[in-house]
Amino acid sequence: MKTLASTKLASGVTSCVMAPGVHKDGGFGLYCGTETCNIYYLKYSPTQGFLSELIQTCHHEPINDIAFPQGYSEVFATCGSSDIRVWHINEARELLRIQVPNVECNCVSFFADGGSIISGWSDGKIRAFAPQSGRLLYTINDAHSSVTAIIGSNDCTRIISGGKEGNVRVWRVGPQSQTMVASMKEHKGPVNSIALRKNDSECVSASSDGSSIIWDLQRFARNNSLFASTFFKACSYHPDESQIVTTGTDRKVTWWDAYDGQAIRILEGSSAAEMNALDISGAGDMVVTGGGDKE
Repeated sequence: MKTLASTKLASGVTSCVMAPGVHKDGGFGLYCGTETCNIYYLKYSPTQGFLSELIQTCHHEPINDIAFPQGYSEVFATCGSSDIRVWHINEARELLRIQVPNVECNCVSFFADGGSIISGWSDGKIRAFAPQSGRLLYTINDAHSSVTAIIGSNDCTRIISGGKEGNVRVWRVGPQSQTMVASMKEHKGPVNSIALRKNDSECVSASSDGSSIIWDLQRFARNNSLFASTFFKACSYHPDESQIVTTGTDRKVTWWDAYDGQAIRILEGSSAAEMNALDISGAGDMVVTGGGDKE
């Protein structure tokens, strides 16, 4: 038995199967699955050997964040391990992969104009990329010890970021320069989520220290605080911005008054595990959550 051809893929092959049929030149094809969750089609030609084509892919480690461009639902971005991936919904395929070796991407978001993808990384840096080419636009060094939450302002001139050390920081960004405007330190645990008002006047940060703080982005000071016996994992403004919705390790979904910080409604979101993610429909009539109970 002679070796007809061989090729090297990006990671170890875990399964393979012959594709039905024979090509006109006498060649054949086979599908290969790898340990990094990629599926390749290998076309064998008697004259060229194996030609490989990546036909399906996905993350092979936990996905840390997901983001849609504002007002656009055909593509979305995910981050996990050392890469950011942009996906096309209708075609169910990867459009772009951005990789930064040896660091983990914790959070990702789009600027409101869709002009850049902003991301927070475990090495403490904020990186911005072009959404079509994946080209690095700029890097903010030493933003935090590890950047754990990020969001861009609606006027596309500022970034609000949260860190593992508990700081919430505001950055003025442009193509040539990026400077810190303010650093707000009241959280005593990692900042897990940040939500922003439509007029960029206020934001809310959810932390593992059991508090969510509403920040005035004009004075860069606290307006109000929300407290509960939980590690807050996610927060979001209701579309009419009269309420804030949070969830966390207490397995509850809580609605808060955005002005006086009082709890309005509390629902049991899970009976088995912590709630890690939350979002609200554009009409405000539905809330979606995800947690450790796999639901």
